[in-house]
Amino acid sequence: MDERYPIGQFEYSGDPSSTVIKGWIEEVERMPAALRTAIAGLDEEQLNTPYRVGGWTVRQVVHHLADSHINAYTRFKLALTEENPTILPYDQQKWAELADSQLPIDVSLQLIDALHERWVSLLRSLSPADLEKVFIHPEIGQVKLGWNIGNYAWHGKHHVAHITSLRVRKGW
Repeated sequence: MDERYPIGQFEYSGDPSSTVIKGWIEEVERMPAALRTAIAGLDEEQLNTPYRVGGWTVRQVVHHLADSHINAYTRFKLALTEENPTILPYDQQKWAELADSQLPIDVSLQLIDALHERWVSLLRSLSPADLEKVFIHPEIGQVKLGWNIGNYAWHGKHHVAHITSLRVRKGW
């Protein structure tokens, strides 16, 4: 298994059906609970353990999920309210090295809970036309909102799997 991608990379081609979109939204909705289950009972030493050699610590992964999903939520809202907006990418590694990535994980867990409640409400309100709206990512080009729901459903599961696979390898 590739420790960087324990569930593989996100792949989806074509236009997702309404059934696929609904499933992805449900995955986004379940992510906060899955994350809480993944980190349950971990002590400070375990939270400060990298999920792989050269990778982020469990603590940094939790804070990264909050950072990343805030950016994703904002990108969705921009695409829904502006015409093909160009978003700002950010350096995830540098964000993971900032001082707030050393805070207790409860700070980000609470943020993720509230954010996902709002995000899922927004996602469930999207019409088929909304799902076709795009934002422009300077590094990858046009990103359709429908596809991006799947990308972030995968993203949450991807990082939860970093933690759960570390727990298996360490026998935690």
